[in-house]
Amino acid sequence: MPARHILPCEGDVVGIPGSSGEKVFNRMVDTMQNTTASNSVLWDRQSYRNILYLLLALPLGLFYINVLGTGITLVTTTLPILVGGPILLLFLHICWQLALFERDMAIKWLRMEIPPLSMELPTPTTWWKSLSARLSNRMTWKTLAYLLLKLPLGLCSIITVILLALGLAITIACLLLACIALPFFILAGALQHVPEPGPRLRQYFCLALAGSGLNTAIFHLLNDLASIEGQLARSLLEMSDMALRLQEAEALAEQERQRAEQADQRRRELVVNVSHELRAPVASIAGHLESLLLATAEGRQAPPPETLYNYLSIAHQETQRLGFLVDELLSLARMEAGELRLDIREVVASEVVEEVYQLLMPLAQRERQVTLVRGYVPNLPPARADRQRLVQVLLNLARNAITSTPAGGIVSISLEAADAQHLALIVEDSGVGIPADELPHIFERFYRTDASRSRASGGFGLGLAIVRDLVSAMGGSISVTSTVGQGSRFCVLLRTVEPK
Repeated sequence: MPARHILPCEGDVVGIPGSSGEKVFNRMVDTMQNTTASNSVLWDRQSYRNILYLLLALPLGLFYINVLGTGITLVTTTLPILVGGPILLLFLHICWQLALFERDMAIKWLRMEIPPLSMELPTPTTWWKSLSARLSNRMTWKTLAYLLLKLPLGLCSIITVILLALGLAITIACLLLACIALPFFILAGALQHVPEPGPRLRQYFCLALAGSGLNTAIFHLLNDLASIEGQLARSLLEMSDMALRLQEAEALAEQERQRAEQADQRRRELVVNVSHELRAPVASIAGHLESLLLATAEGRQAPPPETLYNYLSIAHQETQRLGFLVDELLSLARMEAGELRLDIREVVASEVVEEVYQLLMPLAQRERQVTLVRGYVPNLPPARADRQRLVQVLLNLARNAITSTPAGGIVSISLEAADAQHLALIVEDSGVGIPADELPHIFERFYRTDASRSRASGGFGLGLAIVRDLVSAMGGSISVTSTVGQGSRFCVLLRTVEPK
């Protein structure tokens, strides 16, 4: 019986080059490649970031619901008690932190630009003020609404991701079946044992193409859903322009209010301290002048010249103390009012050291029996400073050092290079020193380590505060080290003038 030849049908895939079935198969492959290439969303990394973000939405939504439910339960059960307010404040703070976390996720994963939730405001002093500020802030309620919406958004996201997984599974299964069946169909066609393998193979590829199209559509849907969540995060986790301007105005008003309160507090402290400081010299001057009036009253014998000299000397010293106090108060007033004008220019610091040395050396030896020495490295670069204010700084430091040094001690003023950009102006003494626990406070106004000795020597506790403010205004800094019984060392760093 002669062998039966089975001719391939139109569209069959056989192992004969150039057959119509092979052409159909090639057209299918080309169509699938063109479709995939046209859908760039499948190759965009941002699409997969969006999918990861959406996958996390459901567990995060469940977590937020648990947090909100637990917080509301605790607040409602403890609100009549005194601890209810702090618990509510803690609950709102936790929700705020969760909203900040969501905002950061949307910025990093969805590439959204979201302004801050709120401006940095001064921290309230009490918990109930903090609670009132939280409850009156509209952003608090917007963040709570966003945390509540996270769960339904997560459910929608999971449903869409499941559809994507099904589409991928269909596409992969069809492609695997087609790839596995194709060699057998070609081999069977070559052996002429299968009459019509083409339609079945076309079905596999059609299903794969349909699954690919479905995946592309779902990818677009997921990106749209991620975009919706990003827009929702932007609308609920950012401040509107009006709210931002309002909060800026509130922050400015709060800063001005605090500044006014601080200024009023400093004014009251200044009045009290100045009244206290004025009482002693005024009483001393009045007492000695009254004694002189009584001693020189009509009909009485005049006191000896030595007594007159002592009384007048004490009155003169107290008058000088009052003059120093007035000068220091004027300096503080100018600094507080912002009226202190500095003439910053090139200053030869060694000349300032020499001038202060010549002014104080005779007084130190005559009145305190203290030896004042000075030293400076030659050829140092000039400093950037106000010469008159620098003299005032050095005079205050040197006077304090002389006052705190017992008879026979030594006070030194030296100038050296601290580094390539700074000069070090150092005032060191061999006096009583400053206790370690008082070092952080010595630059505060009206603070004195030894009140009785300071009053006796003419100090008011303002000199170091003025020194610190002047040095800072000139762009420098001041530091101090001290050992009780051995002395103190003050170091002023000044910026040097850069060579041209």
